[in-house]
Amino acid sequence: MNTTTTQIRDARPDDHGFLVECAAAMALETEHRRLDPARLAGGVRNLLAEPARGFYLLAERAGQRVGTLMVTYEWSDWRGGDFWWIQSVYVLPAARQTGVYRALHQTTRERARGAGAAGLRLYVERDNARAQATYAAQGMQRTPYALFEEDFTAA
Repeated sequence: MNTTTTQIRDARPDDHGFLVECAAAMALETEHRRLDPARLAGGVRNLLAEPARGFYLLAERAGQRVGTLMVTYEWSDWRGGDFWWIQSVYVLPAARQTGVYRALHQTTRERARGAGAAGLRLYVERDNARAQATYAAQGMQRTPYALFEEDFTAA
């Protein structure tokens, strides 16, 4: 992979296909889960159309899309601000360990600080040691919280 400078930009509606492909690949790679293509495509489309819910960032090198992450918001009454949740992180395999995620994370951090966010949060598969090391290298710390879920979309 070409290691030229990584450019970070906001995703646009014409990035929809790439975002869907990345989210599907990430779910399969990290959770061995095949997502419903129509539901995923609609979910990406809805976030692109509703910036109050969040946004996607895209990483490009030499004009080629090489990675993405999604940010959504969670209000914290304790902190009087939004936590920005980093989600749907995916870097193309050929571009991994070349600074793509670092650039995405740094841009997210700068924007969050500039917007007065309370902080950044993310969740990661407990067995994904590589991702955990990547996030720790960016200054993130493991929290004392466990994540619980009730999935209303599961078949």
